[in-house]
Amino acid sequence: MTILISNTMSGKKETFETIEPGKVRMYVCGPTVYSEAHIGHAMSAMAFDVIRRYLEYRGYQVIHAQNFTDIDDKIINRARDLGISPDQLAEDMILEWIAQTARLNIKPATIYPRATQEVDTIIELISSLIEKGTAYHVPGGDVYFRVDRFENYGKLSHRKLDDMIAGSRIDVDENKEHPMDFVLWKAAKEGEPAWESPWVPGRPGWHIECSAMIQRHLGGQIDIHGGGSDLIFPHHENEITQSESANCGCALARYWVHNGMLELRGQKMSKSEGNLVTIRELLDMGGGEIFRFMVLGSHYRSPMAFGEDTYEAAKRGLDRLIGAVRDLDRREVPPSRPDHPLADAADEARAKFETAMDDDFNTPEALAALFDFGRIINRERDQDGATPELRYAQAQLQDLAAVLGLKLRKPETTAIDSAPFIDLLVDIRTQLRSAKQFELADQVRDQLAERGIIIEDFPSGSSWRAGS
Repeated sequence: MTILISNTMSGKKETFETIEPGKVRMYVCGPTVYSEAHIGHAMSAMAFDVIRRYLEYRGYQVIHAQNFTDIDDKIINRARDLGISPDQLAEDMILEWIAQTARLNIKPATIYPRATQEVDTIIELISSLIEKGTAYHVPGGDVYFRVDRFENYGKLSHRKLDDMIAGSRIDVDENKEHPMDFVLWKAAKEGEPAWESPWVPGRPGWHIECSAMIQRHLGGQIDIHGGGSDLIFPHHENEITQSESANCGCALARYWVHNGMLELRGQKMSKSEGNLVTIRELLDMGGGEIFRFMVLGSHYRSPMAFGEDTYEAAKRGLDRLIGAVRDLDRREVPPSRPDHPLADAADEARAKFETAMDDDFNTPEALAALFDFGRIINRERDQDGATPELRYAQAQLQDLAAVLGLKLRKPETTAIDSAPFIDLLVDIRTQLRSAKQFELADQVRDQLAERGIIIEDFPSGSSWRAGS
């Protein structure tokens, strides 16, 4: 088994080899939690969910960290507008993200680090950079990184430092030694949240958060660092600069993996432009599974267009796959592989599926293998009806689709169908408790209780019931 993965650093497909055999340490940049997440965020989360699912299918243990930036100018400003604290706003948005991604069938991360919980680690990291001479603090208390002390600044985005200065509009800051120096610690303004530091009360800069989280939770070097292509510069470039300066040049990540952007009406979707569809709106349409099918229909590195036409096309394609397994009863599946042409077709479909996914997670080709197999299933059903061999083939198709996160079920619409979603939230809470994310776990419990769902914990596990 050889998996090829595109590495933004080299610009090439490379053979995937982990630092520790059988284990993948993967860090994916999460949202800044100041307002509702949109489907561009969902697209990125789904792309890395599929990568994780396939690596687990191939036998790897994946430790997946996804951060939350829970202190930021945007959070402070919006909280002020809403008349609530930044902490409350961030907490509400984090809980909403966890609930919505669960409904999108995105597996919960192993670790959910948050910037406000990593301040001690961040201060230690900044202090070490100052000691090495690669960072400096200015009279006002801000701390900056000296980009000209990092020899290969720009190596991820494949740009030279001089070209960055010439080709960009940079705000003049007389405190900076170099125009491209970036902030590591920001002095707090009056009334803003602040933490004590060796310099002045303040808060971390954006880039240093991720470096500190990776260092604390995943060690000095990780296998995969992921995020949207819009994060390549400056965010990921600056992460590399900080982490490798602190760790004597040791590479932060073996593979830098970036998903393409989602475009709405031909433009990149962004909150600042005001052209977005929220995850809430998508879920209200009943389109979580359809949207995943759309994401799978484009290679994760490519831009993806979202519109009524592409949504309807994805719905038709998903319905075709659902149609191939629509009458499947798993109780009728034979316990072992039958000696039958349908079983041979299942083996061929799996081989094509794996070949596609081994080649940089080529989901369009993987879907093509599923469609071919689905056509064979439909033809056999029309000829011979619901035989045990047909049930075996249908189960194989459903299992392969599950590797991509597809359930191949019609959207559920009745009230009683909320049970699977509640089961999923209870499972997420259990995983949060195992990861010692007790505050988030308690929030999930309390939010469910407000909706009349009571979680009960027992030595053997947790269960839920409707409150009286």
